[in-house]
Amino acid sequence: MVTIGDVAQAAGVSRSTASYALSGKRSISPEVTQRVLDAVERLGYTPNAGARALRTSQTKVLALFARFEDDEFAPAMLEYIKGVTDTANELGYDTLLVSDADGPGALKRLARSRMVDGFVLLNVAEEDDRMSPLRGVPQPGALVGLPGDPQGADVFDLDFEESGRVMVAEMRALGHREMILVSQPEDVVERGGAYVWRLADAAKEKADALGVVLHHYFAPSSQPGIGPELHRFLDSHPDATALLLNNEGAAAALPGVLHERGLTAPGDISVVGRYSDVFARTFSLPFSAIDSAADRLGRHAVQRLVARIEGSLEPAAPHTVELIAPEIHHRGSMAAPPVASGV
Repeated sequence: MVTIGDVAQAAGVSRSTASYALSGKRSISPEVTQRVLDAVERLGYTPNAGARALRTSQTKVLALFARFEDDEFAPAMLEYIKGVTDTANELGYDTLLVSDADGPGALKRLARSRMVDGFVLLNVAEEDDRMSPLRGVPQPGALVGLPGDPQGADVFDLDFEESGRVMVAEMRALGHREMILVSQPEDVVERGGAYVWRLADAAKEKADALGVVLHHYFAPSSQPGIGPELHRFLDSHPDATALLLNNEGAAAALPGVLHERGLTAPGDISVVGRYSDVFARTFSLPFSAIDSAADRLGRHAVQRLVARIEGSLEPAAPHTVELIAPEIHHRGSMAAPPVASGV
């Protein structure tokens, strides 16, 4: 293993000078610093995180808590993870991915060990069992997802309530009067996935206010279950002319379902979903969608967390709850309903 002594020898400087050049604790000339950096690159030296923590009280590591649930669409979760890890890397931090089923226990264990400088939580539930221990540890935390009580952490999420209202309002403005909303599985709701009911409840309120009939269904998040369910929803409501999707698996399965039924969007039915541009490109989805902003949410969470860790934001500064306004990326799947609908 390459040591700081090896780096110092290769750079022709003392061990302490090499250490100061890397830590920035003392002013070292640019020429000497460059020699040390060249030696680091040449030898492949990586500073020991434990030793660095003793010197600086920082490990330059963030713990990312993510849960991979069988009833949620894994590719969508990976987008949030990428947003966090990419931003952490840009800011000079490594990421420790934690998927322990005992989230509270893992959080307290990592906090006691001082292995990480802060925590980022994904899959945030309405009554999230990680929130209480997070409020009791010295390291700061940031959440991607809005819990029922956000006190004690910086929170970043898509405004799901406004997303539901926008979906319905956009379709109604085009002339649609009967719509189908497909949400995530009921298991997600029972687990505390508040984003599901926030969007659905707001969509229903907006539909009622605009005189729209809205049929709401929970559905599986993957094949083979989602395909037959989409067929069932469409069979049950032949007069529905708009389909709203808060379920990435449903969006991925819909092109095949429409093809089997001989339908097109927006010729026969208008479609709007809620997912990212990356997701749309990955699955070649032609449907308009509210951007889930996965990358942006992860970026904002890490930037805020690092600001607290590094002191550019006072530790006692009030925590923020930032909800990103929904934005529809139009891909040509929304239009006035067909004349045959009678609208």
